[in-house]
Amino acid sequence: MSDRTPLKVIMNWHLLTFNAGCINAGGFLATGKFVSHVTGFATFFGVDFVDDRPESALGILSVPIFFLLGAFISGIFVDRPLQLKRRPRFDYVMGLSAICLFLAAGGGMVFLAHLGRFGELIRLDQVYILLALLCLACGLQNGAITTSTGSSIRTTHLTGITTDLGLGLARLVTHRRQSKQFNQEVRSNLFRLGTIAAFVAGSAMGSWFFIKLGYRGFMIPGIISSYAAWRGHTEIAG
Repeated sequence: MSDRTPLKVIMNWHLLTFNAGCINAGGFLATGKFVSHVTGFATFFGVDFVDDRPESALGILSVPIFFLLGAFISGIFVDRPLQLKRRPRFDYVMGLSAICLFLAAGGGMVFLAHLGRFGELIRLDQVYILLALLCLACGLQNGAITTSTGSSIRTTHLTGITTDLGLGLARLVTHRRQSKQFNQEVRSNLFRLGTIAAFVAGSAMGSWFFIKLGYRGFMIPGIISSYAAWRGHTEIAG
């Protein structure tokens, strides 16, 4: 993170991290699966494979493809234009993410009889489309933020940022107090703490939303993603 990064940009990054925590909480409460990262799907594949459930194993392994697809689409509309010295279309990416979330909310309400009651233990085939939409939305957002921050920030999971925080704390011990490197590391660590706090807050508040609203809770991150798309559009128009 640069010293010259505007505060409003940092706040927008934290807002999208909050958004990811909210989506992840909703995905877990609705399906029993975490959707903002792909690690869990690899674990579920291993468990199902050992339990001699090959169809379920292959099904769960295919879900992260939609996260990959989201990152690919983001690369086309954000990373590729930046490489070609053109304007990135952050608004397209976040707009598509918002559409996925609104479809998740609407689909859950319309096809409630098929999906089952929110939070019930249900089969993979019943929630496959829902998982695909949520993973696609997370892949789109993560790809866009990763590219726009020079691969220094990922909003949909905390593994990397927690590792960076641990290394950053070690650097505080290494650098001389009041030096340029020390001050830079303090700012970076505060940002990392803010990112973790935003994800945790999104998970907590998201859980409350989804417990109260069920599938309609996906409208909350859908609105946040729509706001991000609008911000991206106004910056291009400006």
